[in-house]
Formats: sequence, C-alpha cells, structure tokens
Amino acid sequence: MEGLQIKKLEVADVVGLREVAVEAYSDHYLSLWYDQGNWYLEKYFSIEKLRDELSDQNARFYLAFHNTEGVGFLKLNIDASLPGFDGSALEIERIYLKKAASGKGIGRQLVNLAEEVAAKHNKGLIWLKAMDTSEGPIAFYEKMGFKIIGTHVLRHPLMKEELRGMVLMVKFLHDPVSSRPKIIFNAR
Repeated sequence: MEGLQIKKLEVADVVGLREVAVEAYSDHYLSLWYDQGNWYLEKYFSIEKLRDELSDQNARFYLAFHNTEGVGFLKLNIDASLPGFDGSALEIERIYLKKAASGKGIGRQLVNLAEEVAAKHNKGLIWLKAMDTSEGPIAFYEKMGFKIIGTHVLRHPLMKEELRGMVLMVKFLHDPVSSRPKIIFNAR
C-alpha cells in the first residue's frame, strides 16, 4: 500500500499507541461486551498497562501509519512457547486495524513483519488466537498460511457468554517433518 510505514515502538510512544489501540479495538469488538468494552479498554489499553508492555523485553509493538495517520498496530511475544509443540515459537498477541484501514493490505504487511521477526529470532512457528465468530480474520489468516489447531475460551467476566470462543492458529516457518526452512518474505 502506497504511503504505508511501520514503526517499531518504544515506551515514549505509549500515548500514540493507546489512541490507535482504543480506536481500532472499538471499531470491531465493543459488541462482545455487556459494558461496551469499557472494562477491557481500561484493563488492556490504559497508559500504565501499555507502558508496562512496551517495557517488556519479550514484547515488540509496531504501529502502522498510512501517510501520517496511525491506522493499526501489532504486538508480538518473541518467546512464546506453544504447549504440545517442540521448538521455539513467536506469538502474534494482537493485530488490530481501524475499520477504515481494513482490507487494504496492511494486515498482510504486519503478518509479513511478524514472519521476518520470527525468522530473525530463529523461531520454528508463529501462533495466534482469533475470535471463532470472526470469519473474515480467520479466512485472512488461513490465506496467510495459518491452520486452526485448537480452540480456547475467554473467561472475562463482562464478555457475552456466546462470544467467548477463540480458535488457536499456527503457521510453521520450517517443515515440521524435515525442518528444512521455507522461503520467508523479505527475511533479514
């Protein structure tokens, strides 16, 4: 996408991250909550919480800009083992885009970046969780090479019961049988 830039964030970027995170989350997920997401937004996107996460040596945050506007973000956990799988794994914990930025190739660029980071850190796989009612995002991840391998249920008290389901998805960066590396887009 022309005009797209992705910036790795530092603690000093916390206010800008919060603004994009709140708007992007609000564009897609407030209907999951009895309280319209207020509890979740305060718990996970407060300045203090985001500052702590930005300070975590295991976490990496990236902000996507279209021209000069922040339109989405990516949070990775570099060392995030996945139970039942041998080897080193990276987790895509969050990938949120503002509604106006959806469907423009930005998510693809963020997933490609996650693959580059995983390759740099010699990870054998990338995993993530997606809401099981989110058919569009699940189809997107499948097009990006992820496979559903399990399910998970969120236990947040203010989340609507029928919307708590998630799928666990994984993408191997190496052939799990022979461990031969696959070609990874723009790996450094």
